[in-house]
Amino acid sequence: MPGPTLEMEPVEPQSLKKLSLKSLKRALDLFSPIHGQFAAPDPESKKIRMSHKINVEYSGMKSAPGQRQVNSGSADVGNQGPGHSNALALTGPADSKDSQKEGTQNALVVGPSLQPKGQNDVGTSGKSTAMVSASAPFSERLTTSAIIERIPSKWPRPVWHRPWKNYRVISGHLGWVRSVAFDPSNNWFCTGSADRTIKIWDVASGRLKLTLTGHIEQIRGLAVSNKHTYMFSAGDDKQVKCWDLEQNKVIRSYHGHLSGVYCLALHPTIDILLTGGRDSVCRVWDIRTKMQIFALSGHDNTVCSVFTRPTDPQVVTGSHDTTIKFWDLRYGKTMSTLTHHKKSVRAMAPHPKEHSFASASADNIKKFSLPKGEFLHNMLSQQKTIINAMAVNEDGVMATGGDNGSLWFWDWKSGHNFQQDQTIVQPGMFFWILFV
Repeated sequence: MPGPTLEMEPVEPQSLKKLSLKSLKRALDLFSPIHGQFAAPDPESKKIRMSHKINVEYSGMKSAPGQRQVNSGSADVGNQGPGHSNALALTGPADSKDSQKEGTQNALVVGPSLQPKGQNDVGTSGKSTAMVSASAPFSERLTTSAIIERIPSKWPRPVWHRPWKNYRVISGHLGWVRSVAFDPSNNWFCTGSADRTIKIWDVASGRLKLTLTGHIEQIRGLAVSNKHTYMFSAGDDKQVKCWDLEQNKVIRSYHGHLSGVYCLALHPTIDILLTGGRDSVCRVWDIRTKMQIFALSGHDNTVCSVFTRPTDPQVVTGSHDTTIKFWDLRYGKTMSTLTHHKKSVRAMAPHPKEHSFASASADNIKKFSLPKGEFLHNMLSQQKTIINAMAVNEDGVMATGGDNGSLWFWDWKSGHNFQQDQTIVQPGMFFWILFV
């Protein structure tokens, strides 16, 4: 016969947080009569803890009272041997009597440093030694900075460059100068403007030699071939034109862009032309046959800057979608994408000697290595404007121009801004920068 069953009282489910608070309240009831205040610290425990910390962090330091003191009146520093201490006693005012009684209060404690090999090697070490005054408060003397060795900075020092001066102002366009390109022989250069004309100027005298018309919108890109007597132009009218400079007329037109063309570049070793525009595509053209080889698609916004290299990555594009893409010219596919910028990448410039390039955006100017595209560093200052043009020369000087009329010069190696120029933006002034 089964025994009587015991009825269990229902247990109210409680959360872990509620149980912990209840346990904490019981502990406070047992050990702390005052709930709103913390218990007073135990002085003996604090003393033991502080002595252990001092022993761990400052066991290598020598005590100041046991070291030799050197008075200001009779100091024979040159006769100190290698076994003498590094503590220095600084005396107070002459009429102070307390300083004579307590000579160790103004002592300077020198942290541990590397011992020199000889007496003549003192001061040649690149590591500095920190000093802490013994008269400083106890809390300041217990900082780790007193014994830490200061490591010299690995950042390269800026290279001195001569200041740049305005040599000549050339006027003649009726609109913004959107593009500049130099002849490989350095005898003339051409400019494309918002007045829909291309003007060719003499470098030595700055005189106008020729004016070419044919575009119906502003001209945003120019390039001069170093193999043929050809000049290429691109504009907002969706047209890309090839000019024969012997006949001064258009001999080819490249059709395919669905909107304005913002940039173009010539390959240094192959007869191909690259153009990028507002249709978010960089198109690769065969110069002779006018055929489109590739349409490098992948950007989400306007392709506003492009440059080419003889080795991979042979094509590098920057876009308003804040990305920079490396392209494989053999297959027409993306090799890698750089997403370091936060604003539109409106200008890029490769270094003529090093395997690196710089990209400019409204947030900052960044430097990358090639061919992998590793981020090197930012420029040390911010121009705080929309940078539309930049160029780098062989001497390691980079120039950037902004839409607020500012022209800044940078040291390429260190990223130091060593010169700034400011002008008033007005129609007809050059909108591009190019080093010869």
